[in-house]
Order: sequence, then C-alpha cells, then structure tokens
Amino acid sequence: MQVIGLTGSIGMGKSTTAAMFRDAGVPVHDADASVHALYRGAAVAPVEAAFPGVTEGGAIDRDRLRARVLGDAAALQTLEAIVHPLVAAARDAFLDEAKASGAPLAVLDIPLLYEVGAERHCDRVAVVTAPEAVQKARVLARPGMTEAMFSAILARQVPDAEKRRRADWIIDTSGGLDAARRVVERIVAEAKRLHP
Repeated sequence: MQVIGLTGSIGMGKSTTAAMFRDAGVPVHDADASVHALYRGAAVAPVEAAFPGVTEGGAIDRDRLRARVLGDAAALQTLEAIVHPLVAAARDAFLDEAKASGAPLAVLDIPLLYEVGAERHCDRVAVVTAPEAVQKARVLARPGMTEAMFSAILARQVPDAEKRRRADWIIDTSGGLDAARRVVERIVAEAKRLHP
C-alpha cells in the first residue's frame, strides 16, 4: 500500500483537499481530527496534569490550552511530548486497517508533517499551496484570528517554499476547486500506478 503524506501551511486549503482524496475513495487519516478526539479522551488527564486549568467538562478547552502554549517553546514541547505518541498510535492503527482492507493507497493528512519528521512514514508527499496573499486573506477571515496569531503560527511552520521544494506533488488551491480536484485525481492515478 502506498502512503501519501498530505500537508500545507495554515490557510492553504489542506482540509478541502483531503476531502477530495476521500471523494476519490482514498482512506484519509486526519491528524487534527485525531487530536480533537484525544482532547476528549486519552490526552485529557496528562495534558491537564501538565497544564492545570485547561479542561472544561472533562475535555481539553483548546482556547485555554492555546493561550498557555502559543509563543512558549518549552510548553509546546511538553504538550507535543504528550500528544504526538498518542497521535502516532492512532495513525498506525489507521494504516493497519487500510492495509487490511486492501486499499492501494492511503493519505496521512498532517499539518506539521515536515516539522515533526512524519514524512518518514510516507512513500511520497503532496503539498497544498496558494499565493501568500491568498493564504493571508483566508486565515485572517477566520473568527478570532489576528495578525499576531497568524505570525506565531507561521513561525512554527516550515516555509511554504521549502515544503514545495521537498514535495513529490504540489496542489495549488488558488485556481479553484475543480482545478485542485483534477490534480488530486492525477495524484491518485499516479500513486496507484506506482503501487498497483
């Protein structure tokens, strides 16, 4: 089974692109969704122990947690040391299930793929991109997002140009949904040819 890593900086259209892979019949593991589930389950106790007061109603309050770790490298490392192994276990279970189902390929949707070295779990990587002005407009349109928050998020991400340089495939989402979908369909066809 071929494993494709799907990544892209904030605001590039990665979630929409992941849905296109699903629509093409490819199993997709969403690392963000996995974290959301963990923040209502296995990660609650260890995260609350490390950052007292970040839970609400038995789940991690993401806003409270973000306020505690954003811009604090040591706090972020502590959080990642708790969460990353749990996400990795969920990813491995997903890949085992996809392989057992006979799927010819699977996608790992990982926002910080290069940042955490997750490309080592992938045969190839597709990077979702858009021009900087498009990215900024998309991100700043999000409720509660500020220029400072956007800058802090970008500071922890590998630059878009570097991601594109390292990618096997590039999906530019600035040309509309149909254009992006055609690229996804081409990637699926190529990946299946590489691993029939």
